[in-house]
Amino acid sequence: MQDILDAIQAREGGDELPAEAFARLPVPEHYRAVTVHADEQDMFEGLASSEKDPRTSLHVEDVATPELAPGEALVAVMASAINYNTVWSAMFEPVSTFAFLERYGRSGPMGARHDLPYHVVGSDLSGVVLRTGAGVQKWRPGDEVVAHCLSVELESPDGHNDTMLDPEQRIWGFETNFGGLAQLALVKTNQLMPKPAHLSWEEAACPGLVNSTAYRQLVSRNGAGMKQGDVVLIWGASGGLGSYATQMAIGGGATPVCVVSSPDKAEIARSMGAELIIDRRSEDYRFWKDETTQDPREWQRLGKRIRELTGGEDPDIVFEHPGRETFGASVFVARRGGTIVTCASTSGFLHEYDNRYLWMHLKRIIGSHFANYREAWEANRLIARGKIHPTLSRTYCLDEVGQAAHDVHRNAHQGKVGVLCLSPREGLGVRDHELRARHETAINRFREV
Repeated sequence: MQDILDAIQAREGGDELPAEAFARLPVPEHYRAVTVHADEQDMFEGLASSEKDPRTSLHVEDVATPELAPGEALVAVMASAINYNTVWSAMFEPVSTFAFLERYGRSGPMGARHDLPYHVVGSDLSGVVLRTGAGVQKWRPGDEVVAHCLSVELESPDGHNDTMLDPEQRIWGFETNFGGLAQLALVKTNQLMPKPAHLSWEEAACPGLVNSTAYRQLVSRNGAGMKQGDVVLIWGASGGLGSYATQMAIGGGATPVCVVSSPDKAEIARSMGAELIIDRRSEDYRFWKDETTQDPREWQRLGKRIRELTGGEDPDIVFEHPGRETFGASVFVARRGGTIVTCASTSGFLHEYDNRYLWMHLKRIIGSHFANYREAWEANRLIARGKIHPTLSRTYCLDEVGQAAHDVHRNAHQGKVGVLCLSPREGLGVRDHELRARHETAINRFREV
């Protein structure tokens, strides 16, 4: 592994090794990875989600390097990031991810590689291609890449208009094994995209999942199809997902109404260019009277507050991801004919809303899940051109990943939390220093809070 790192690090001094040099590097039989264990799936039984601690279920250990199949790549992972799906994996909810791996294992010999008593998690990476499988033409050893997390087979016609509709669609590192929180990762080569040259390894690793998700959810015709002039209510606007939605709304000529939970997070939203801010904690919104009863008066209060900020307009789009806690309010406050687009349920999966406000006011609810390759590529292109910026706030080393996941679970973070895998320190991997200099303040925005 040290030989691999030395070859990559040689580029920091301007030594451009040819592809053949990377192809000749021996691949180790084992590598360090973050795992959950099948024999611990019941360790949190009887506990509420809030009481489950990822630090007790995430392990950092040596695992065997998997066999490379046609159309795949083995990547040396310089950095990765924490997403909420890693928190779910660590808590074995809403179901244990070993159910996904077992199902994948029944799909054939290559799928069987994934059905193991351990699961290497993580759905983001930046790194360098080491090996490619048979039939790969676009990518070669030595290429600096990031990976999106859509894994598809495309043997069914259903996925050929939108690969997210492939019946064998899976999220890499969540529904597949050999994810990105590791020194090596196994991906399909149609997950690979060029690493933005002006970013460090840890900065480049952070946008993949959330940036692509926000792009499909908000911008794509498969999501809300945002246009210039739209009013967009964004829950968690300074968080890992909402921070990208906020940037896209501003860049696309829309007006974001940013919901945050503290003065510090309000300042982050303002620093991105947002002007309309709701601090839900200081304004004390309580959408539920108790665990089973919502309070429509709070929906009305929120709607009134939004109209005060916008000059009388309701949201054309509500960017939803908290789920149960906020969904009733989201349906209520969307304008007549408006759209509620949802991609997650971090506060609970069983949503409740008053359907009268949906059907009588001709609103739409759209389910949005990650992104197809084209959407992910377009989202990465915005990063590479400096139109959208990473929202990295803190970086941990691989051995500290349990604490990193715990921070995300407790919402004790801003933006995205990165993880150094092979990279020995932060700040490495920058190739385009001129472009970086033009955007240095925006790149570091979340770190300076």
